[in-house]
Amino acid sequence: MTLRNRLTSLFTAIVSGLLLLFCGVIYLVAERHRQYEFRERLEAEAVTSAELLFGPDTTGRQLYKLLDKNHMTVLDEEEIIIYDYRNRIVYESGTDYLTVSKSQLDQVRLAGRLYWRVGLREIIGVRYTQHNNRLVVLASGVDKYGFSKQRALALLLSIGWGLAVLIVFGSGLVYAGRALRPIRRIIRQIDTITASKLERRLAESTDADELTQLAQRFNRMLDRLEEAFRQQRTFVSHASHELRTPLTAITGQLEVALLAGDDLDELRATVQSVLEDVRDLNRLTNGLLSLANVSVDESAVAVGAVPLDELVWQVRADLLRLRPDYTVAVTFGELPNQQTALLVTGSESLLRTALFNLMENGGKFSPDHRVSVRLAIESDTIALTFHNQGPPIPAEELPEIFKPFQRGTNGRTVAGHGIGLSLTQRIVQLHRGRLTVTSNAAQGTFFRLDLPRSA
Repeated sequence: MTLRNRLTSLFTAIVSGLLLLFCGVIYLVAERHRQYEFRERLEAEAVTSAELLFGPDTTGRQLYKLLDKNHMTVLDEEEIIIYDYRNRIVYESGTDYLTVSKSQLDQVRLAGRLYWRVGLREIIGVRYTQHNNRLVVLASGVDKYGFSKQRALALLLSIGWGLAVLIVFGSGLVYAGRALRPIRRIIRQIDTITASKLERRLAESTDADELTQLAQRFNRMLDRLEEAFRQQRTFVSHASHELRTPLTAITGQLEVALLAGDDLDELRATVQSVLEDVRDLNRLTNGLLSLANVSVDESAVAVGAVPLDELVWQVRADLLRLRPDYTVAVTFGELPNQQTALLVTGSESLLRTALFNLMENGGKFSPDHRVSVRLAIESDTIALTFHNQGPPIPAEELPEIFKPFQRGTNGRTVAGHGIGLSLTQRIVQLHRGRLTVTSNAAQGTFFRLDLPRSA
C-alpha cells in the first residue's frame, strides 16, 4: 500500500469513527428524550383515568371504556388497568395486552411510580391515594409515532454518515496527494542521480518543514559521497602511478640483467637495485593496505587503555633500530603524579603506526635526521609535539599535506609516497583527536597531536 493510500485510509478511519460516535450520541439522546416524553404521557393517562373514574367528578365506566375503545385517546394500543388495595381489578380497558404480577404491584405501592418495558410496549405504574382511594393504576402503550421518528432519524444519520465518509475519503485522497507531491518530486530527482552525475542536487524549498530538512540532509550526504568518489578516483589514479613506477624500474633492470652476460658484479648490482625497488614497492603496498583498512570499518578496531608515554619510548626504539642514523629526543612537560594521567583509549597498534610515521617523517626531512618529541598534559587532552629543523612547508600547501599522495615541495629530494601523513590523520580521527601542522623558516616544522585522555 502506498503512503498516500495509507494516510487516506487512516484519515478516513479516524474521521468516520468520530462521525459514527457523534451519530450514535445523537441517536441515544433522541431515544432518551422519546422515552421520557412517552413516559410522561403514560403517567398523565394513568392519573387522568384514575381521576375520571374514582375522583370527585366521576365518569361512567361504560362511557370511559367506549371512549377508550374508539381511540379517543392519543396513545396507540393503549391499555389501562386499575387495581384496588386487595389487588383486584376495578377497571380494565379490555384489550388484554398486559399481564401484571403481584410483586410488580407491590413494587409500585412501595416506589409510588414504576416504569418498565416489555418488547415495544412501555408500562408505567402509579400509586393513586387521593379521595380515600388506595389504587394502583397501570397505563401501557406502544409509541409507534416515536419509534417511527427514531427509525427515520437512524436512516438519516446512516445516509449522512455514509456520504460524509465518501466525502472525507475523496478529500483525503486529494489532500494526501498534495501533501506528498514534494516527496514524489524528490523521488523523481533522486532517480536522476547516478554515479556519473553526483553533482546533481535536490531542490531545496525556503520553508523550514521536514521535507526541506530531508532535502538538505540528502544534499549533504551527496556532498560527502561526491567527495568520497573523488578521493577514491584520486586514490586509484595516484596508487596506479606510484605502483607503476617501481614495477617499470624493476622490469627495466631485469631486462638489462638478461643482456649483461656473465659479469657477476654487474648482475649483483642489478639484483641489489631490484631488491631496493621491491622493498620500496612493499612499503608502498603496506601503506595502501593500512590506509584502506583504517578507512573502511571503524567498528572493527579493537580499543583499550594505552599508556602513551610507554608507547612513545617503544616507537622511538623501533625507529632507531631501523634508522640508526636518526636522533629522537623525547622531553616531558609538567605531568601530574597519577598513574592514569597519560592513558588514552584507543588501538595500540594504530597509535604505534601514527607515532612512528610522525617520528620518521620528522627525522626524514631534518638535515641532521634529528626530531624532537615533547609530551605534555593540557586540560583533558595529551599533547605530543614533533619538531624538526628541515625545509619549511609552504603555507599554501599546508591544507593539502594530509591528503593521500600529496607531498610538499620541500620533499622533492626525499624518498616517499605521500601516504604516511594521510594514514596518520585517519588514525587520529578514529581516536577523536586532532593533528595540526605549522611550519616556517625560522622555527622549523611542528606537528601537534592532541588525544583525549581516558576518563
